[in-house]
Parts: sequence; structure tokens; C-alpha cells
Amino acid sequence: MTVRRFLVEGIVQGVGFRPFVYRTASELGLAGWVANVNGHVEGEVAGPTRTIEEFAARLRTDSPALARVRRVRLTDGVRQSPYDRGFQVRLSAPGDSATAPREIPPDAAICDACLGELYDPNDRRYRYPFINCTDCGPRATIIEDLPYDRIRTTMRRFPLCAACAAEYADPGNRRFHAEPVACPVCGPRLAWEELRGEEALRAAVKTVDGRGIVALKGLGGYQLVCDAGDPAVVAELRRRKGRPAKPFAVMVPDIEAAARLAQISAGERQALTSPERPVVLLGRRRWRGRAAPLAPEVHPGLTRVGLFLPTTGLHHLLLDELARPLVVTSGNLSDEPIAIDDEVAQGALAAVADGFLTHDRPIRARYDDSVVQFTGRTRITVRRARGLAPAALPLAVRQPVAGAGAQLKHTFTLAADGRAHIGPHTGDLADLPTYDAFTASYAHLKELTGIEPVAIAHDLHPGCLSTQWAEAQTLRRIPVQHHHAHVAACAAEHGVRGRFLGVAYDGLGLGDDGTLWGGEILVADRCGYRRVGRFALAPLPGGDAAVRHPSRTALGQLLGGEQLGSPRPYPWLTRPFTDRLDPAQADVVRAMVARNVNCPRASSAGRLFDTAAALLGLADQVSYEGEAAVLLEAAAGDEHAVPLAHRVVRSQGLWVYDSSPTLADLLRRQLDGEPVTRLAAAFHLTLAIVTAELVARAVTEGAPRTVCLGGGCFVNRRLLTEVKRRLRAQGVRVLVGGQVPVGDGGISYGQAAVAAARLAGEG
Repeated sequence: MTVRRFLVEGIVQGVGFRPFVYRTASELGLAGWVANVNGHVEGEVAGPTRTIEEFAARLRTDSPALARVRRVRLTDGVRQSPYDRGFQVRLSAPGDSATAPREIPPDAAICDACLGELYDPNDRRYRYPFINCTDCGPRATIIEDLPYDRIRTTMRRFPLCAACAAEYADPGNRRFHAEPVACPVCGPRLAWEELRGEEALRAAVKTVDGRGIVALKGLGGYQLVCDAGDPAVVAELRRRKGRPAKPFAVMVPDIEAAARLAQISAGERQALTSPERPVVLLGRRRWRGRAAPLAPEVHPGLTRVGLFLPTTGLHHLLLDELARPLVVTSGNLSDEPIAIDDEVAQGALAAVADGFLTHDRPIRARYDDSVVQFTGRTRITVRRARGLAPAALPLAVRQPVAGAGAQLKHTFTLAADGRAHIGPHTGDLADLPTYDAFTASYAHLKELTGIEPVAIAHDLHPGCLSTQWAEAQTLRRIPVQHHHAHVAACAAEHGVRGRFLGVAYDGLGLGDDGTLWGGEILVADRCGYRRVGRFALAPLPGGDAAVRHPSRTALGQLLGGEQLGSPRPYPWLTRPFTDRLDPAQADVVRAMVARNVNCPRASSAGRLFDTAAALLGLADQVSYEGEAAVLLEAAAGDEHAVPLAHRVVRSQGLWVYDSSPTLADLLRRQLDGEPVTRLAAAFHLTLAIVTAELVARAVTEGAPRTVCLGGGCFVNRRLLTEVKRRLRAQGVRVLVGGQVPVGDGGISYGQAAVAAARLAGEG
């Protein structure tokens, strides 16, 4: 008889892996044991050598749906007797903290088996909102420590009843060691003021039915819920929440209901129904001749809508009772982190919600809803949060490092031993509450993974709260330029080794020359980069004020754009735009530009989108970052267009896109009566052509033929589609982030990739 020790690394706790090992070993006639140890699964098997090898192969290939096996290692075991008791599942053990970083299973949406029980009147969990098993339910949001056992989760305060305990202890049951397992007898209960259970649910249903707004305690935080078809209610939610225009997500009961609202591709269908249950941005169906099922206020001015399916039994029950699409959005005020603490939520959301549907299971970690979208078959992650984070992603890293992230759409990353954990989406680090949410999430994930970084990578900008946090740490600090982090994130996700050509388009990031960048062409590797191209510089009158007021940005472009040999648009072309502006404000901006007072200059693609949107009358001021660009993309739709004038010139050793001819042509064609939709489409087409030309010039001069795209501008589906098509026509390899957010949510992963490469280079 051969005895072998086995170690399985990856997401193997909280996903039914030990029952799977038990069944596999039993089927093969092997003796031994299995246990959770730290964040891994360990055990011993005894039997014929070939059978043990088959056992190890099955652990890799036949694992449960939610498991992610990274590595299976077999070593010599200790011959112990007796092994005549068959195979056993042992209690978990803390193990050796010096082993590889531990992985935390993300939350998973309710599975089909539990959904069937939820609606079965003969099942003891009939209509129980917190139903779950090893294939679904809360994970990352309730884990307090590893190894993953009930006593180390927020479920420890709910002792199992006899029936649940029997399921929990039975290796043949799908609830064997399902740590959140519970039932109406022993588990969490709904609450609405003094009401409990079904009465609490009915009170919430009555409130939504009566045109009210409900604060609902979800998996990763509170959510605000209302009727998505009632314009007045949605408008009232916007007013109370302080969110004037940013789109709301809509939850529907099933894929058929989603298909009635939106056009859904095969990839989008798969994402909607996956255990991750992200919000998927979809093309809205047109509703001619009848009332639209969604209020226009859900996604004002846009042709795409964010839909997602229920994540829990509670969401299913609520949707069934109301029988209509529901707005389900983050339970917070604008720019604040999603609320997870009951008392904090009651205070923060008291002026927003007409009632609270809560429960007594604490939320340990804050996870907002994930957001994805598709460009053709290419999946883009817009926000990596519930269901996706903190699952590990591959990253070439030896010494443990951290990435502190950026200021907007903030995440952090912890990386070690070939894997990176991107922390949950925090939001914009604008104030103390979001900063506190970030530091608390970082401390918790660091403790769970066991990763102790030797260095922290951070943004160059000293004003970023994440940079200030990094500078306060006692570890080695590695500054990483913002746009290098963007393209390095893409390269690292796709395993690109060596040099590549990076195209980074976003709002703003501090360059290594002290100016603001945002439209960059870089020849790079993971250690460093060389700037080979950029967009023309233009002043931002008032700095941050220009970001909030695209009309200011546009006026700065027209009055003070970089002179590269092309004349600025003639005054008679700009008059229709300037006549729309407040004369006093316009005079102030003119004076600021003329005297160069508080007018930082930026080479920003994002601000050029703002300019075009303002010139076309789509956005003079915005309420959220990127709003003007979103409106410009929506205006373009599927319209065909002729490109605008454009020019790429050589300036100070760089290839520079001179935007003056583009803006002049845009204004000229607008005066000639060309529709806004066609001009918006022409602008997108022009930037794609310019990008292809900048890349072609760089390749001609010896740049690599692998192009990595990064930055928030590439969330724009029309821009991304055109850029990819034109670059591929030039015979270059084009890559864009899929699992790593393409915008600032991926910055921390890119920072960690750069830090890891620099440390490895030193070694």
C-alpha cells in the first residue's frame, strides 16, 4: 500500500471541496483523510500508486463548479495504521502560516437546487430568504478568519438546529460543511421595525408597491430598491441619494425578463446567469408605440441599461411579490461607501429610504455589485466587486507586494507567490468615510490572505489619498506612473513578457514630467516605459472645476490649445458655442487662459471627449466622472460617419495628435447642419484613426507589435471596437483587460505588476 500526502491550493474552501474529495476517494476505494488547513485543503490517501495518481488528476479536472484549483501537490505520506476505516473528513486546522497565500471564495448567487427548494411548499426551507448550500451563498462577505469554518464567520452566532446539524455533518449531503447553512428554525431572520419574517417581507413589498423606497440589506451591503417603471419614484430616489444622472442598475427575476428589456448576446447571457451575477451593461430594446417598462430616469439619455438577476433568495421573493423590474442600487449617499453596519445604515439612509428590510446576519466585508460589459465577444470588467473579488488572478510575483491604487474607482491589490488579489471596489477616495472603508478592507484582506508585503506601489500624484496612505507606511515605497500602471495591468493579465506598446486613454494622471497626462502612447515593459506619443496639450481652466464643467474644458481647448502649426478654430466657428455660455463665466475663463492662472495643461483623451460633448451641446456640466463621454457615446449610437479632419505631427521627439483641425471641423460641420448623432460618431471614428496612426508611427520606429490598451476611455464600446479593428488591420496584436478593470479599478493590479517586476530585476 502506498501512502501519499496531498495539498490542494486555490479557491478550495467554502465550495464543497472536501465532500468532493471524500466522494472521489471513496469511489476509487482509497483510505485516508482530508481537512481544511489555513486557506488550503490537505490530506492523505492510502492505496495503489496508480489509483492515487488518478485521484490527484480528478482533483484537478473534476472539482466543484465554484472551486478554482491552482495546484495539486503529492508528497510522501507517513504510513499510519489503521487505514481500514475508509476515508474521513477531519476538523479544520490552522496549519502553517508560512504556506502559500490563502484564497478567499467570493460570494455566489443562489443555485438552481436551492431555488427549487425555495419554491417547494413541502421543503422545510420553503420561502426562507437565506437558503444556501456549498454551491451558493455568502462567502467573502461573512468570513472573519481562515480556515473557512462556521466558527470563523459571522454565522457563528446562529447555532445549528438538529436537522441542519445532520446535513452539515453528512459528507453525502450538498450542505456538508456549507458554513452559512441555516433554516427558519436556527438561522437569520428578516426584520422591518418590529415585524419579523414573512410580515417584514410583506411590509417591504407594500412600501415599494406604494411608490416608496426600501433600504434592503443584501450580501455585501445595503441596497436601495424601488419600482424601476415609475418615473416619479426614480426621480425621487435621485433627489434623495444626491445622484442626478448616473445610471441605476435594474434587477429582473430571470433571463427571459432581461431579454424583454435588452438585446442579449450569448456571452452576455452567460454572464447574467453565472454564479457571479454581475450587473451587465446591455443595449436597451426600443419600445415604440407603447409604454416603456423602465422609466427614462433609470438611465437618462443613454441607450444602454445595466441589468442583473437576483443574487439571493430574498431578492427572488421580493421580485416575485412585486412582479416588475426593480431599481437595485448601492445603499449609500453619492460618493460615500456602501453601508454595511446596521446602525450606520439607519443613520446614513434615514433621509433616503422609507423603510428598512434588514436581518440579523452581520456583514463582515463590504462588496458592492460587480459590473461588466461586452464589446463583441470581448468581456470588459468595469467594476470588480461582489462575485468576482477577491478571487486571485495570475501575476508574476515572487516577493509579496501591494498596490495602493488610484483616487477614482479605487481598489487595492495584494500579491504573492504568482497570484494577485484585487480588493473590493471602494469608490472614489474623496473623503474620510471612503478612506476608512479602504483601510479597513485592506487590513481585513491582508489578514485573510496572510500576505505581508515587502513593498507598496503607489501613484505619482501626491494629492491621491492612496498615495498619502502609502507614504505613511513603514514599508518600501515604489512610485508607479499612472498610465504605465494602466498598460502594465493589461500586459500582466495577458502574461505578456518583455516589451509592448501601450495605449493609455483616460481622464487625468500625473506624468513623470510633472504635467497631467491622459492620451499616451508608451513603449513599455513591466519595469519601465518610454513615452513616444501623446495628445496635444490644452489648459483646464480652474483645474478640477473644468472636470466638472466640460464647457470650461472646451473653452480652454479653443482658446489655449497647444499650437502645433494648425490654427485654432476661427471665432465665427466658436460663436454658437460661446453664445450658449454665461457671459460672465466665459469672460472669467478667457482671462484665466490668457494669464495662465490656475490652468494646468493636460494631454488628456478624456478631456477631449468632454470638449466634444460640450461643443455638441450634450454636456456643459456633469455630476459624475465620465458622464460627458458616456453621453457622447450614446449620441453616436450605431450611426455611420465620415471622419473629422485630424493631424499627427512630430514635436520634441514625440508623435503628437494635433486636435485643433478636429475641433474646427466639428464646429464647421455643426454650423452646416450635420446632425449631432453623426458628428458624435465622426468624433469616435477620428480618434480610432488617430490611434492607429500613432501606433503605426511608433511601430515604424521599432516599437513592439503587441499593443496593450488601458484607461477608462476604453470602457467606451464604440471607441474600443474601432480601435481594435483598425489596429488588427495593421497586423498588430491587440490586448485589453478582461478580468482586471480597464479603468482606474485596475490601476492597483498594474502597480503590483510593476513593483513585482522591479523587485525581481533587483534580485
